[in-house]
Amino acid sequence: MLTPVEQLLFILLTLLALGAAYTGFLEMALIINRGERELYLDRLPARLWRALIVYLGQPTTLKTRRISSLFHLGIVWGFTYYFLVNVLDGLRGFIPDFTDTLRSTGALYDLYRLAGDLLSVAVLVGVVYFILRRFVLPNRKELAYHPNVLLHPRVKAGGITQDSLIVAGFILLHVGARFLGEAVHVAQHGTDVFMPFASLVAPLFSGLSADGLKLLEHGFWWLALGGILLFFPYFAASKHAHLFMAPLNFLTRPRRTSLGELEPLDFEDEKIEQFGVNRLHDLPKTQIFDAFACIMCNRCQDVCPAYVTGKELSPSALEINKRYLIRDNMSGLAAGAESPPLIGSVISEAAVWACTACGACVDICPVGNEPMFDILYMRRDAVLMQSEFPAQLQNAFKGMERQGNPWQNGDSRMNWAKGLDIAVPTVDENPDFDVLYWMGCAVSYDPRAQLTARALVKILHTAGVNFAVLGEAERCTGDVARRAGKEDLYFELATTNVETLNEVNPKRIVVTCPHCFHNLAKEYHQFGGSYNVVHHTELIDELIKAGRLPMSARLDKMPNVTFHDPCYLGRHNGVIEAPRNVLMAANGEYTEMPRAKMNSFCCGAGGAQFWKEEEHGTKAVNIERYEEAKATGADVVAVGCPFCMQMFESARPAVPDGPAIKDVAELIAERLGEAAPAAETPAAHQ
Repeated sequence: MLTPVEQLLFILLTLLALGAAYTGFLEMALIINRGERELYLDRLPARLWRALIVYLGQPTTLKTRRISSLFHLGIVWGFTYYFLVNVLDGLRGFIPDFTDTLRSTGALYDLYRLAGDLLSVAVLVGVVYFILRRFVLPNRKELAYHPNVLLHPRVKAGGITQDSLIVAGFILLHVGARFLGEAVHVAQHGTDVFMPFASLVAPLFSGLSADGLKLLEHGFWWLALGGILLFFPYFAASKHAHLFMAPLNFLTRPRRTSLGELEPLDFEDEKIEQFGVNRLHDLPKTQIFDAFACIMCNRCQDVCPAYVTGKELSPSALEINKRYLIRDNMSGLAAGAESPPLIGSVISEAAVWACTACGACVDICPVGNEPMFDILYMRRDAVLMQSEFPAQLQNAFKGMERQGNPWQNGDSRMNWAKGLDIAVPTVDENPDFDVLYWMGCAVSYDPRAQLTARALVKILHTAGVNFAVLGEAERCTGDVARRAGKEDLYFELATTNVETLNEVNPKRIVVTCPHCFHNLAKEYHQFGGSYNVVHHTELIDELIKAGRLPMSARLDKMPNVTFHDPCYLGRHNGVIEAPRNVLMAANGEYTEMPRAKMNSFCCGAGGAQFWKEEEHGTKAVNIERYEEAKATGADVVAVGCPFCMQMFESARPAVPDGPAIKDVAELIAERLGEAAPAAETPAAHQ
């Protein structure tokens, strides 16, 4: 119990701390509010439940670094519990006999003390672990950056280390003082079975007098709660803000049809003068929010294919640089000052164009950050406002504008079907079709992808599927344009395709390209097109389960097969089991790669990389992945994407004795008897 003078002093210190902290939190809110669009609070109960599950269950954190994640989980639970502990400890200081009131609750008070004791130790042990990890082992790979990654001057000068030390010191002071205060209390009143760890430490104070113990307990109370008041003004500027910004980030994120759905630009709004993101305030509010939520754990760069292969891109550095850019001028930015252009201050130009848009950074982030979107929005500014982008992309843009495909090929889109003894009807020839096969540009103009199309047609024919194609009416879905920042071109292609598709009104669409799948199924609704779209591995899986494919036509087993999950099939759109079901039905087994399913490693083609030279690094992304496939010992790497197919074909000369590359459809078609007539020899993709 505090004396009246102490109570008055504590109240004054609390008001001063809150007043000092208020400015920081207000500036934080003002800076976020300068961003574009909105923070979303629709379907609030569902959002609150999701945020609570992510916060308390830490499912995203536990995906990797299991030991560190378990220590972090203990800290999260402990700090959450300490909200209650601090309130009750504060009341103890102000209300006479409040402890007796708590004791009167019986078993509830016993459980409260037990949880407080266990979670205090969990927090202290966790913080000590992270101090050792950060300061005793400073060269840990996951806490460092490649020398070529652009870093804010404060980061280079050890800003992250300094911030980590301040936060760790605060936690040790706050929780440690409270725990020792409880140990002193036990020393005064005897062993407490509901505070086992405090009872274990209590003998350290056994030599003190009763008055000394009482004074020490009083002092620890001041250290525990006073530590909060000392730290509170720094809270908004520290990475410890993620404690509440992370769940708020999950609470307010936009709902997307898939992990990577991009928002459209409104080219008809004449009031809009800026397309894409150039400066901080051009970012959507949720992307500015990301900077405050970032815990600086670098998990995103661990899974980034560009970073792993030595490029200048680190999604973590992007978010951290944003945070320090804001910290440098919080008052000015809150008052409306302009930030410098983001390219050059928080990320390099080469890093912007190294992103494969694979979505791994978004999927892995434990606090809900989405650095991939920052990059794609910056590309929009670079292309639409600055006209500064890799020269090789110009050819793809011209091809899509003039010929409706990035290959710049004016030939018939139906050449791939020549020589087949199976009819491939167009919608004009078969208007009563059940399934529309969206061919995609790769099938029309890449000879290697044509083998997949011919195999799929054979499967559809064998299963008796009533299908048709659009033929010459089909245009590129525009995925390359959208991921490269050429949103105006994407708008033209998407609206044209939606008009065509709405005219034929397909009951169902099957695609062999995950990028076509993603755009048709998850982004074309933005332009008035809502369709039932399946990937060809999903349809094949259905046909096998329905008994419509005679898998016994060839009883010999396929070679040892491993499967590569295309990013825009698995991670972006959750199609994980269908291709595996097909391989199991055909062969009874397959070999899994170390990085698979939602954790699959990119082939290197996404984000328009297929149409430009790879940014400088230590290794090509496709070689990294193809070597992983080879290391499984598989004879064949099965794919479900024409771009993955071609990237691995391009990697083969650099990886001796690597596995053959076949689409899942080819492997199934081979089991149905005579294979479809072969197309030309595959050509290089560039």
